[in-house]
Amino acid sequence: MNNNKKVINKLITMVLCMGAVIAKADGFAEDSKATLQMTNYYFNRDLRDGTVQSKKEEWAQGFIFDFRSGYTSGPVGFGLDTMGMLGLKLDSSPDRSGTGLLPVHSGNRAANEFSRLGLTAKMKVSRSELKYGTLIPKLPTLSANTGRILPQTFEGGLLSIKEFDALSFTGARFNRVTNRDSTDAQNLTLNNKNRRFTGVGEGNDYLIGGVEYAIGGQWLVTYQYAELNNVYRQQFFGVNQHSKLGLGELKTDVRYMLSNDTGAARGGSIDSGALNGMLTYSLAGHSFGVGVQKMNGATSMPYINGTDPYLVNYVQINDFAEPHERSAQLRYDYDFAALGVPGLTFMSRYVRGEQAEVKTSTVSGHEWERNTDLGYVVQSGKLKNVGIKWRNASYRSSYTTDLDENRLIVSYSFPIW
Repeated sequence: MNNNKKVINKLITMVLCMGAVIAKADGFAEDSKATLQMTNYYFNRDLRDGTVQSKKEEWAQGFIFDFRSGYTSGPVGFGLDTMGMLGLKLDSSPDRSGTGLLPVHSGNRAANEFSRLGLTAKMKVSRSELKYGTLIPKLPTLSANTGRILPQTFEGGLLSIKEFDALSFTGARFNRVTNRDSTDAQNLTLNNKNRRFTGVGEGNDYLIGGVEYAIGGQWLVTYQYAELNNVYRQQFFGVNQHSKLGLGELKTDVRYMLSNDTGAARGGSIDSGALNGMLTYSLAGHSFGVGVQKMNGATSMPYINGTDPYLVNYVQINDFAEPHERSAQLRYDYDFAALGVPGLTFMSRYVRGEQAEVKTSTVSGHEWERNTDLGYVVQSGKLKNVGIKWRNASYRSSYTTDLDENRLIVSYSFPIW
């Protein structure tokens, strides 16, 4: 408890000091903003036929102080962003730990608290921006996981060039990662779920370059190249389109990820072509979606460990990305604002995969997952912007552990200024 108080005091002191700096800093004070994000998270995963551990169940509270400055005046503007992050254990035990909410120490015991501080320097010229420091990238080739009380963060630089109305460029270099339930920055490694590759494939640098081109306000074409040195290289091709169809709107999302090994090939041979897409039709609060995903090539699609792979059938538990696997998704969403209840939303989806050639199994595998989300965000009054969400999932597989999962998340973002 004393350690928790010390961390909280440090966070409060940082907030006060930042406020003092802003009050004296001409140029970037006017456009600055600060928020305190609070997330109360209960996680329960029933491993059903698990032999070592039958359940993962924890309850934790997260706090994120997020300060984002404006830019100093002049042709080149400078700024500074800061994130102070704190996670507190509310309930856990050695036989239930490992949910991803809290770090796990010796004896399988979860930490009572953990905290991180992230600093990001930034520079802006015209409509282009360079950021360097602690970042939470959301890119096709690198999407940080933000699904617990604290986000996964990366150390490096991100350049966004937006000098043209329809054309934008992205460049990035990352060399360290801090996972969502950790305080230690580590080298980037290859996700090796179900022994898909011969090793974790540690790399020193992850380089990204890409371009986006918007056509007529309805089409967006994206290309991105990424390389984890001495592990793998990857090319992403994406097309997004939205248009009116009858009384509703049709959205198309097509993705293709082409990957192979490079340099010393520390993760072993990699040969993957992941083709996937989603078609969604929305009308009067209803949305109906159909997704398909096909893993081509000799291996699975590589991605950085701990991140969210950019696949339409990457859902609450599984990614349906075993070698040669074919999967399909049916999804339904409803926004109750159409019935006069704004803030209330519902989602249900079902994904089934077949012909998975898993290295941990001698037979062709099949699997399915069903997700249900129900959420509400308070629209007015003293509790305005308080959100509550229940997430339920069931997963069944012919080659690995069956799972049932429930998450209850209460969140609130408080604007400090």
